[in-house]
Amino acid sequence: MESQKQRERFASRLGFILVSAGCAIGIGNVWKFPWMAGANGGGIFVLFYLLFLVIMGVPVLTMELAVGRASRQSAVGAYKALEPKKSKWHIHGWFCIIGCCLLMMYYTTVAGWMLDYFYKFATGAFTGIDNSAVDGVFTAMLGNPAELTIFMAIITVGGFLVCSFGLQKGLERISKWMMLALLVLIVVLAMNSILLPGGQEGLAFYLLPDLERASEVGIGNVITAAMNQSFFTLSLGIAAMEIFGSYMTKDNTLPGEAIRICALDTFVAICAGLIIFPACFAFGVEPDAGPSLIFQTLPRVFVNMAGGRLWGALFFLFMTFASFTTVLAVFENIMASCIDCFGWTRKKATLICGIFILLASMPCVLGYNLWYFSLPLPNAPSGGQVLDIEDFLVSNLLLPIGSLIYLLFCVSRWGWGYDKYMEECNTGKGLKMPRVFKPYFQFILPLLIVVILVQGLI
Repeated sequence: MESQKQRERFASRLGFILVSAGCAIGIGNVWKFPWMAGANGGGIFVLFYLLFLVIMGVPVLTMELAVGRASRQSAVGAYKALEPKKSKWHIHGWFCIIGCCLLMMYYTTVAGWMLDYFYKFATGAFTGIDNSAVDGVFTAMLGNPAELTIFMAIITVGGFLVCSFGLQKGLERISKWMMLALLVLIVVLAMNSILLPGGQEGLAFYLLPDLERASEVGIGNVITAAMNQSFFTLSLGIAAMEIFGSYMTKDNTLPGEAIRICALDTFVAICAGLIIFPACFAFGVEPDAGPSLIFQTLPRVFVNMAGGRLWGALFFLFMTFASFTTVLAVFENIMASCIDCFGWTRKKATLICGIFILLASMPCVLGYNLWYFSLPLPNAPSGGQVLDIEDFLVSNLLLPIGSLIYLLFCVSRWGWGYDKYMEECNTGKGLKMPRVFKPYFQFILPLLIVVILVQGLI
């Protein structure tokens, strides 16, 4: 295993924040957040989302970062370094590695969809087609295993190639530029949508609290949906963030860094809505169309928009960057775990992990065509295909259970312990975590996570 002296470090604080935010900013918040807000009362959902992000997301994020920074190891080694003697907390570290691999087994395919649509808009594939033909483009893509494989492979090989150069020269350098480009793109796209004729109605639908619309859904359902989205947006529970804690310096406290990551993640999620809702209202398209919003509803908007080829290409370039920064972050976690646990070189980890993820991603690719089948799964939008099964295991089991384990490890006397967690959390300059939160962390926060876990299984 790498010693603390040999452990790579981020070159800058900005690099850490952008890479960590890049991991959190993914398809979930630029795809799922807008349509969930649209379906759950607009501004009311957004307000509850922000509340739960502060009272749930930030604390658990500081715990993952604290475990990483205190141990200077990836998931398995981190638990082994900090757990009491003869305890078995480190077993969860192996489930974290499994969770990261399982996440990438379908995330690379969906990221490939984004790249494919960018290519289609950039090359004019949508130019001149009518609204009825737009849905057929998505259906044809899913039915073509060769096309899906090519774009999945580009994402996978590209991601491991970047990570092969190391933390500073690979992941940090590329993620910083991609994140900065992403932020510029999203502001440009949002301004374009807001200025469209009729776009103001979309803004009101999105951001103004609508009690009547929320009551139709049910206030309880709105609150639960907001709690779920705020929890899952940070991908906590599978050590996706813990690894970046292991690369941090001790110059700054963890609550301040966690809030910055959450703020950047939320900024992108809210801006995604600023792109989508004004554009939908401007062209008379249903704004709460669910997951099909990105690949069927929005392309119809771009097809009818002046300069739609350019705006469509820029939107899917933004979506590609959002998904690829997550891919890079999780690939780094998988590789670092193999380097730490098995003593591999980075070159060996790149080769073996790259081949494994390429092969392991094929069931998801083929699940929409050659291996299509259906199973009854809770909340499965496409009826239980391979992607839905893999996503169900990660989102409904590994993330909430993993977050609960990290939480208990940090606040219980059978784990690392609250005092040691607090010491690590508040080391450095910046915002401190108040010790008075101990009863909340020990009794209330675990119950909230259990609620999310149970709800995801029914």
